[in-house]
Amino acid sequence: MTDDTQTGSETELTEPTELTEPTSERPAEPTTPLVERLEAILLIVDEPIGLMALAAAVGSPVPAVRQSLETLVDDYDGRGSGPRRGFELREVGGGWRLYVREDHDALVADFIGGQAPARLSQAALETLAVIAYKQPVTRSQVASIRAVNVDSVVRTLLARGLITELFADSETGAINYGTSDALLQHLGINSLDELPPISPLLDDGADGFDEGVIR
Repeated sequence: MTDDTQTGSETELTEPTELTEPTSERPAEPTTPLVERLEAILLIVDEPIGLMALAAAVGSPVPAVRQSLETLVDDYDGRGSGPRRGFELREVGGGWRLYVREDHDALVADFIGGQAPARLSQAALETLAVIAYKQPVTRSQVASIRAVNVDSVVRTLLARGLITELFADSETGAINYGTSDALLQHLGINSLDELPPISPLLDDGADGFDEGVIR
């Protein structure tokens, strides 16, 4: 009787232990360092990206992402183990993005200006016209008017120095664009007031432009 009782008791004690063993595999953790994953995303974004969006993109908790961003800022500014970089990581309008340092603006402008000139595509001309007449205007607003994605076209216009980033929306972080002095020089005018009226170019007159119709 004593042996049977002990055997039953041992069985009862071991069963709960067996039930606590995991029945499924946990998702694999990313193997690359967090700062590397953040740099990969920051390198390709065209507008400031928010902290939550970054955390979701790299699959890491928000506090860890924030700490890593601060580490990158210090690293790029030369406060880490390496030298200061020619670019910097800034928080603008509630989002993060890489920027060329102001010290090198003239260098970059000279480089871009020295590139072989090329004709703008029809898509670039249409996008430039929307920005010229609607500025300040965001990328999404331009896309709404043209009814197509304008990301690559806006990058081209920025690289040519024909448009510039004016400011970031305080709520959404979206960049507002406007035309540059270089465009005025190319057009041979002194100010935007000398641009021809848009109304004669639209079927519905001036109101048509506000409705997102551009011909």
